[in-house]
Amino acid sequence: MLAVWENGFRHITNNERPIVTPKDLQGIKLRTPSGEWRVKMFQAYGANPTPMSFSEVFTALQTGVVDGQENPLTQIVSGNFQEVQDYLSMTGHVYTPAYLLVGLDRWNSLPEEVRTILEETAKETQAFVYENAERLEGELLAQVQEESDIEVNEADKQAFIAASSAIYEDFGAQVEGGKEMIDTAISLGQNP
Repeated sequence: MLAVWENGFRHITNNERPIVTPKDLQGIKLRTPSGEWRVKMFQAYGANPTPMSFSEVFTALQTGVVDGQENPLTQIVSGNFQEVQDYLSMTGHVYTPAYLLVGLDRWNSLPEEVRTILEETAKETQAFVYENAERLEGELLAQVQEESDIEVNEADKQAFIAASSAIYEDFGAQVEGGKEMIDTAISLGQNP
């Protein structure tokens, strides 16, 4: 891993209602990635998580195969989901960094000076990405609101944290280092 870049916090769009607390997800058929913990999380909230590839989401939303989806604003805008969704709830329920990765065999085959340049450039770019992430998030939200009739609302993030306690406990018990990771994330969220 050469760098950790910004992909943003995930938010929920849907055609049923604003999502303020996890209870508002009750019965909503929500497209999710196929990751085990994301599916479990939305099941715990009462949603009907429906894993599918990103390339299928727009048509699934447009045709009503699913009621909604969850993604960072970058993907919501690039997928044009605001064109076929009535509500955007700023839940920030999951943070999704982007990782700049290279295969170890390929990395080891590169000359030392090339690896050094790539490492330095990746770190410089990482700083640029973080400096611009908040501005871009605001611009994307404004774009969504200008280009559509989507209703935007803030969610009760503490309600999502509270509703996730069973998932946090399971994750902590099943994933090595999981409890420490959850504790650190919650601590950072309370003391930014």
